[in-house]
Amino acid sequence: MNRQWILALALSGTLSMIAHPVEAGRGGGGGQWVPSLTSMEQADLVFMRQEEKLARDIYLHSEERYAIPPFANIAASEQRHMDAMLQVLQRYRVSDPVAGSPIGQFADSSLQALHDNLLALGDNSALTALKVGGFIEEADMRDIVAAIDRSEHADIDRVYGNLLCGSRNHLRAFAGQIVLATGLPYSAQLLPQTEVDAI
Repeated sequence: MNRQWILALALSGTLSMIAHPVEAGRGGGGGQWVPSLTSMEQADLVFMRQEEKLARDIYLHSEERYAIPPFANIAASEQRHMDAMLQVLQRYRVSDPVAGSPIGQFADSSLQALHDNLLALGDNSALTALKVGGFIEEADMRDIVAAIDRSEHADIDRVYGNLLCGSRNHLRAFAGQIVLATGLPYSAQLLPQTEVDAI
């Protein structure tokens, strides 16, 4: 495992523990009631919107560099995930953390560092870019499951569930391409191998 992979793994391991500043409005909107969120639920929503952007931005870059099938399709899916998270943020009147942020730029310094390291890894080869895709989807799955465990709102859980299903499909696509390229089984990078094999 080279130094960039080690750094990426170390950064990903701290992401779920980062305190994300959140601003949430209450009231207004013609008297429309807005359900309350815990500070952790708010932080999860803000983080998930950024994590989906990270995935989309890296896949768009990899598609431009290598033009292999999974990247364009999965980048489009990640955009839909971003849109779904934005709708939830708007419903609960939570400020959008990526409003106006260009591709590849993040206000959260840890996400910026992770993005930059994963992008550099993916630039080594098409195979490494596919492995980066697998890494991102495993991280997404881990973080979504944790967010579901902390959520007390059925509507948010439904959105998270859709994102989780999408991440499983994306991981399956990346793993399939890696198997085709190497002739070897896909090795889990963050999740237990048994969990990945069951997807």
